[in-house]
Amino acid sequence: MSYILGISAFYHDSAATLIKDGEIIAAAQEERFSRKKHDERFPAQAIKYVLSEGKVRLNNIDYIIFFEKPFLKFERLLETYMAFAPKGFKSFSLAMPIWLREKLFQKRFIFDLLKKVDEDFNDISKIKFSEHHFSHAASAFYPSPFNEAIILTLDGVGEWATSTVAIGKENKIEMLKEIHFPHSLGLLYSAFTYYIGFKVNSGEYKLMGLAPYGKPKYKEKILKNLINLKPDGSFKLNMSYFNYATGLTMTNKKFTNLFGSPVRKPEKDLLNQFHMDIAASIQSVTEEIILKICKNLSETYKIENICLAGGVALNCVANGKILQKRIFKNIWIQPAAGDAGGSLGAALGYWHQELDKKRNVNLSDSMKGSYLGPRYSNEHIETELENLKANYKKVDDKNICKVVAEKIADSKTVGWFQGRMEFGPRALGARSILADPRSEKMQKELNMKIKFRESFRPFAPSVLNEQVGKWFEINNSSPYMLLVANVKKNLRIPMSPDQEKLFGIEKLNIKRSNIPAVTHVDYSARIQTVHKKTNPKYYELIENFSLLTGFPVLVNTSFNIRGEPIVCKVEDAFKCFMGTNLDILVCENFILEKNEQDKSLLKNYQSDFTLD
Repeated sequence: MSYILGISAFYHDSAATLIKDGEIIAAAQEERFSRKKHDERFPAQAIKYVLSEGKVRLNNIDYIIFFEKPFLKFERLLETYMAFAPKGFKSFSLAMPIWLREKLFQKRFIFDLLKKVDEDFNDISKIKFSEHHFSHAASAFYPSPFNEAIILTLDGVGEWATSTVAIGKENKIEMLKEIHFPHSLGLLYSAFTYYIGFKVNSGEYKLMGLAPYGKPKYKEKILKNLINLKPDGSFKLNMSYFNYATGLTMTNKKFTNLFGSPVRKPEKDLLNQFHMDIAASIQSVTEEIILKICKNLSETYKIENICLAGGVALNCVANGKILQKRIFKNIWIQPAAGDAGGSLGAALGYWHQELDKKRNVNLSDSMKGSYLGPRYSNEHIETELENLKANYKKVDDKNICKVVAEKIADSKTVGWFQGRMEFGPRALGARSILADPRSEKMQKELNMKIKFRESFRPFAPSVLNEQVGKWFEINNSSPYMLLVANVKKNLRIPMSPDQEKLFGIEKLNIKRSNIPAVTHVDYSARIQTVHKKTNPKYYELIENFSLLTGFPVLVNTSFNIRGEPIVCKVEDAFKCFMGTNLDILVCENFILEKNEQDKSLLKNYQSDFTLD
């Protein structure tokens, strides 16, 4: 019996993964325990959790794999500062003390931190290092249902690489091509995230959600000035417009002058049509680059499967276009595609690539639906609810889904806390807020009254896997909410000539389909297919809702408020319930109604979290 612990940390979204003889036992991000969104610190609490789930101590672990190589990263930093000198001295002087104190001697540093997790841990030789993009590639290929696949990894930057192509076959991965820093599709997208006034490394989703409100008016300007794009999808950025290589901001004055507007100040400057058009333009450029890369890879290697990882793989609109254009027969995307998934890839990569262990391809889902976090028993939940002074009712397994489906059909919003917490940035029906997709007011209400976030942001539909083709223009499973497809034409409501003339946010209040709460302004939806095998309870809930309404679809958004990580524990769920306008909280078999709670427990806890 062999255990491997994978760790990612020190940039953003730190996480830990435990595998046993190549099987994924548990994985979780540190942010869920620390309550600090995108927490980059050493994942001590996540490590404690995965060890407890596997019922092992650190000394029982055979190998501990860190997801990247610090010396290569240090080399990149030094060479970059030298190449751009004397620019960037301020950034250099801020970065160096941390490197010299902690990161350069990372093996000893990690060992000392592991000893704080378990003081009995005593073998530093167990700590090994993977390469950043190899960790991503391994996280995408090894859990995939393919025996052979092209692996495309696109992100901000690892050690040197920002984009890599690899081939996975049986239990081996061969890295073939790389694009190096500072030329990065992830950082290009993040530069526009920064320019529009959203937070880098978290606001990229917002940029993608804003894009359909605009027109890609600036696409040619971007392609002409900022990037030299080749027919095969390879590219170089014009660094005279960017400041991220050595500076403290993403863009510079030349970038601002090119588009004729200053960087938007969040929470001060309102989003306008210019920002929407900028978002549409960079989204269109990103899609063009990704499609060019994919087309070239398909023609070059003649392999029908592709696996995606890296932060850019979370751009589900671009993923949907790869599928729509039928460039590959099959596509599989790692649900924790960002740095958190590096902990998983580091562990699986060592098992298969270094130890040469056989790979058993699981055609159903070796990620176990990505339900890899903690779960809590009814006994534990009842004790917690008592301590929180909550008023609750217990409903048996036979009736719980029927009762909750009736509440949702009655326009109630529900916090749904069931089973093992999801690994990755998406709530997939374990820590979700659920609502009725038929309501035309629901999208705005969820954003403004429950999530406390921008009104333009869309919500995803959870749909029974067998029914997805009847409601959306897609015939593939999408269990991880990483593919966008349009609502079926027969369900759409055409816009009147007057509505067609509307701009930007004015489009928000138009009813676009029979499921308006999950239909974006361009008739698209970010789809999650729900599978009976991986999440039977959530499947049963949607089935019950379908029996009541004829709609096998629910609105699904993550159970948190803006700026807060997704809830992990019962206490987190109760706080979110009492601090928002949620109507119902369901924790396993317990149902809590807002109007039955002690009003003195209502609280505004938004100030506990910095805005994303």
